[in-house]
Amino acid sequence: MTTKATIITVLILIIVSIFASALLWNQLPAQMASHWDINDEVNGYVSKTWGAALIPLTTMAMFLLFLFIPSIDPLKANIAQFRETFNLFIVFITVFMLYIHGLTLAWNLGNQNFKMSAAMLPLMGLLFIFVGYLLRKAKRNFFIGIRTPWTLSSDTVWDKTHQLGATLFMVSGALAIVGGFFGGATAFWLVFVPLIGSSVFLVVYSYVLYRNETKEHS
Repeated sequence: MTTKATIITVLILIIVSIFASALLWNQLPAQMASHWDINDEVNGYVSKTWGAALIPLTTMAMFLLFLFIPSIDPLKANIAQFRETFNLFIVFITVFMLYIHGLTLAWNLGNQNFKMSAAMLPLMGLLFIFVGYLLRKAKRNFFIGIRTPWTLSSDTVWDKTHQLGATLFMVSGALAIVGGFFGGATAFWLVFVPLIGSSVFLVVYSYVLYRNETKEHS
């Protein structure tokens, strides 16, 4: 996807979400549910103003950051090599954020016959799978990908770490989709334990690769 098409698509999505909030404003409660625990029980509230606007505004801020990042990266020529994939990621994460916004609006309008985790996790799983695809395409840079001191010091370490990372994130995404069938605490364990474990493992893995490469050249 071109950057121009990405900008147009994301802006349309954000405008639609803001319009939806404005259209439903009078039907929303003064205090809106905004956070759910691992058992799908509401444990956080915000005012209607923030409940209706926070996710669209956060999404816009993220979008502007994603547009700005490539222009200041010293390795922006590398980002250009996978820019189309990165643009797709921007659209995907925008869709995910605004989907969460839609679920939040629905819940606060009284449509509460669903588990928030079960509704959220399938799309989150697809997002993780796409992140895995992005990692497979990513070239060494300072902002996008698995950035450890060791991946940033070597193209070889970067490439090997990201190839493994792509697989681990895709597996985590598949588990998230499965977690959507359960919801609640089971979903939490299926999603976050593999994701956190994979992240920690990849940091250690990149260090080991770097040590081995350093020994080979010493």
